[in-house]
Amino acid sequence: MESNEGTRQRDGAREGSFRVVLVTGMSGAGKSSALKALEDIGYEALDNLPLSLLTGLFSYGISSVRPMAIGIDIRTRDFHVDTLLERLANLKNRPEIEVKFLFLDCDDEILRRRFTATRRRHPLALDRPVTDGIAQERALISSLRQRADVVIDTTNLTLGSLRSTLNGHFGLETKSSFLVIVMSFSYGYGLPREADIVFDVRFLSNPHYEEHLSKLTGADSAVAVFIEKDPDFRPFFDRLRDLIEPLLPRFDLEGKSYLTIAVGCTGGRHRSVFVAERLATWLSERGQRVSLRHRDVDRTESG
Repeated sequence: MESNEGTRQRDGAREGSFRVVLVTGMSGAGKSSALKALEDIGYEALDNLPLSLLTGLFSYGISSVRPMAIGIDIRTRDFHVDTLLERLANLKNRPEIEVKFLFLDCDDEILRRRFTATRRRHPLALDRPVTDGIAQERALISSLRQRADVVIDTTNLTLGSLRSTLNGHFGLETKSSFLVIVMSFSYGYGLPREADIVFDVRFLSNPHYEEHLSKLTGADSAVAVFIEKDPDFRPFFDRLRDLIEPLLPRFDLEGKSYLTIAVGCTGGRHRSVFVAERLATWLSERGQRVSLRHRDVDRTESG
């Protein structure tokens, strides 16, 4: 979408401004992996910078260095939620800096499994169960999640998907603009916690019950032809586009940097994948920046 002067100032950025991504979130949610991915994209990554140094870091020569990704969490020296939010506000008020605040989240049980599998101790529960540390940390930093410009839930993300998602939000090829994330999913594995809008397409004819289609996915042409023959598909998709189209400029006008649209079916393999593919194609054709993800397509063979 276009990026006019009003939009740039609304986002706290001006043409030629220095780009900074502050990365925080739950311990074990993937901050180190995110910093590495951002480094691969082209950012200079710096982890656990003391908060006392955060503001002064950008006082001199910022135009001569690469964009920066800075990791800050509860292990950071002199970490305090209010202090971090104060430093963040100060940076956002500086017109020469475009700062985005990224929060990485994850389901508590998955966090517990990750700590158990790696035999790491939670930084807030060195002598207590991991679950105690997770609960304490979530209560401590909940306000950071609320203030984040971008929240990424890594519960079901592979490293490749995380990199793709980060590139969609923070890629350096073009100036950041409003991003629509289209995701297919299976209701059997739960609603995506990051979804802003959810559409249920389980009413469409299910290719799973056709022997020659069950092993395929909604990205395959034979499945597409089957679903398109459902007399309810075309009216549904036309109304879907009519619903979404007027919402996009309003979300953009409100300063939202991204919108996640989730499409679900029984198994997350056929109908939801097909509709998500079609929706992403339509959005791209109208000039919208889009990121497409199929969350559960490899988990099941049901429709």
